[in-house]
Amino acid sequence: MRFAVGYFSLICSVCCLFGNFNFIAPVLAVEESPSELPRLGQLPPRACLDDRQSAMEDRLEQEVLAIIEHPQLKRSRWGIEVQTLAGESIYSLAGDKFFNPASAAKLLVSAAGLLELGADYQLKTPIYSEGTAPVLTSLRLKGQGDPTLSSQSLKDIVHQLQERGIKRIENLIIDDSYLAAPAINPTWEWLDVHSYFATAVNSTILNENTATLTLLPQQVGQPVKFFWNDAIAAQQWQVVNQATTGKADIEYAIEIDGDLGKPLLKLRGELAVNERPDVWDLAVLDPARYFLESLRFHLSEANITVTRGTVSESAANFTDTELIAISAPPLRDILAEINQQSNNLYAEALGKILARKLEQDTAIAAINQSLQQIGIAPSEYVLVDASGLSRQNLVSPQTLVKLLRAMSDLSPSLAHAYRQSLAQAGTNGTLTRRFVGTNLQGNLAAKTGTLTGVGALSGYLSMPEQETLVFSILVNNSELEQREVRQAIDKIIAIVAQFNLCGKSHGK
Repeated sequence: MRFAVGYFSLICSVCCLFGNFNFIAPVLAVEESPSELPRLGQLPPRACLDDRQSAMEDRLEQEVLAIIEHPQLKRSRWGIEVQTLAGESIYSLAGDKFFNPASAAKLLVSAAGLLELGADYQLKTPIYSEGTAPVLTSLRLKGQGDPTLSSQSLKDIVHQLQERGIKRIENLIIDDSYLAAPAINPTWEWLDVHSYFATAVNSTILNENTATLTLLPQQVGQPVKFFWNDAIAAQQWQVVNQATTGKADIEYAIEIDGDLGKPLLKLRGELAVNERPDVWDLAVLDPARYFLESLRFHLSEANITVTRGTVSESAANFTDTELIAISAPPLRDILAEINQQSNNLYAEALGKILARKLEQDTAIAAINQSLQQIGIAPSEYVLVDASGLSRQNLVSPQTLVKLLRAMSDLSPSLAHAYRQSLAQAGTNGTLTRRFVGTNLQGNLAAKTGTLTGVGALSGYLSMPEQETLVFSILVNNSELEQREVRQAIDKIIAIVAQFNLCGKSHGK
């Protein structure tokens, strides 16, 4: 690598003779690189010394290979595809090979959602009633998979019922029958299924089907103290606390696991006496029951009596009429949560909603049907979930680039909504702390992807007065820490950006 650094230094000196070029550094302003890995902050600008396209492409290839063939990275498997919006190939390395995309798979379900529903579409949660105020024979909330409902949503519902003079509800029904029955994807790792990012998706989602457990150290040798942020969700768990308080500054060693399919959490390990509160976001075991009991609680707080509460999981023939309805934010906001924050629950919910709308048995079948209309065939990828949490998902960098290009060819409003749903470099979402203070900040919109051993970044690079590039970088089989994988990906993007600055300006 010393040769490569020397080469870049030589190039920088030559650049000074030929004029100033935009300098993309430092790309990583927050995280430090390993000492043996070349720091992106030290990477000088590329030299635009040769107008011949082939010579420029040769240098691009050399600089990319200098990064991925570094001893710390060369055991990883890399797939890279860079094209213009028009489809001209700029650089490809195993671009047609399958890789696990991690959360970059969300690009597929979000594209399908936008194609089928449109950016302004709003999910609706209708509430039906029988009887008249002040006493209702029944009140039925029909969930339709809205992932944005929260405790505040329940308070809003109760407030509207109060305004209608309702004092008592004989039968409160939570109708959880709209979407396919909630189930944990069998391809997910079972150690993940108690976590917030692997919760089951159902028709009546509340607070993202998640509750927070906080652990606090006590005196050395004593059990840690724990508490829930939601007493109703806490009722679904039996906690076996075997975690103890350790001496100051000991290495963090807390584990939380359970028995699959059982309402049991086991706390183990030691928490240093001077450790800050240890926060765990965990999945709610029975989301529909949680929704019922939470709504019942808020009704009670408003002095609205509920005689009986039930969960309906089958599509019964109800004769009630719509009383009120709760609308979600526009789909563009939901897509932003999916792609900027990489929210698994939102992605899985959207997949199930599409299956219902398109009358398909599964989310994957619905995604397949939708993407075919923009030329993405089911044979070009393998999906077993919508969120990218599964290790059985497969897609090539070329297919992701093809998808991104196809979405740019839609109507301006749809193309804009899709691109704006992606994280913006140095600005928001999962790219908030990446590319800060560089020429890429605000000029790169992309979807990240992270699993153990997997890293991904796919999106649009739009430098001022330069042709927009579409790219996908997928890394598999890496033994490195995620920050090291991210740094290597970011270096490659910086090199591609500098290459583009050397190319012809198309103002696109």
